[in-house]
Amino acid sequence: MKEITNCPICEKGDFNSNIVCKDYTVSSEEFKIDQCENCEFRFTNPVPVESEIGKYYESEDYISHSNTSKDLISKIYQAARKSALKKKHQLVSSRVEGNKLLDIGCGTGDFMAHCKSNNLIVSGIEPSDTARSFAIEQHSLEVFKEDQLQKWTDGSFDIITLWHVLEHVYPLNERVKEIKRLLTDNGKAFIAVPNCESLDAKIYREYWAAYDVPRHLYHFRKENMTQLWEKHGCQVEEVLPMKLDSYYVSLLSEKYKGSGILAYPKAFISGLRSNLNAKSTGDWSSLIYVISKKG
Repeated sequence: MKEITNCPICEKGDFNSNIVCKDYTVSSEEFKIDQCENCEFRFTNPVPVESEIGKYYESEDYISHSNTSKDLISKIYQAARKSALKKKHQLVSSRVEGNKLLDIGCGTGDFMAHCKSNNLIVSGIEPSDTARSFAIEQHSLEVFKEDQLQKWTDGSFDIITLWHVLEHVYPLNERVKEIKRLLTDNGKAFIAVPNCESLDAKIYREYWAAYDVPRHLYHFRKENMTQLWEKHGCQVEEVLPMKLDSYYVSLLSEKYKGSGILAYPKAFISGLRSNLNAKSTGDWSSLIYVISKKG
């Protein structure tokens, strides 16, 4: 295991233990989440060393890599993912004039394939061999390992997307710098991450599925995302909601709690409460940050 001794955002070294969560997907191990006393950023600590994190993704239950639809929750996820593809494409195409798109952490390539069918020039990065092979073989996409990021020249892409990916990335600050380097001057990055200040996170606490330890290394609040990107000479232009996430995350959280047949009505109520609360606070279960370089 690797102990984090300095906050990844403000680099201070004073933390307090925020919560202890269990890995319900693969290992059943418990992991501690610390909170920085200075900037209040939360991060899993300690974390598995990077060379060993792969084993925590080795499960059909980790559906962004396996593309499984074996049970009702997986089928709900797949249906929600398909309905979101069009909205994501509309989001990026309405805000950027260029047509060169890079999807980092593209998984099985569904979003890339949709964008390709709508005349965008697409490239992808995916560390999982299984997911990368699926994207290449099933969708005929150009998908590379992470070391390809250093091989592209400055300003290679108009659009860079990370859909629930940044929370997984070990070299957080280095990845932010790389995204900035690869963007054109008028380009934009679209970063979706869970929001640990959402009401569903507060309802479920250690059972909140979007903590997803140890795969999720970081647990962002809106303020932390602003701090992180401004630190590297970028700015958050917009913060947009992902309204369906509260329902799916609540359903998984109820499953972790062992709610049985009551999981579905309980999850619907929690998801609805979270969304109603977010209308006034802006703290939706997941948020999309639209990032640009500072002028």
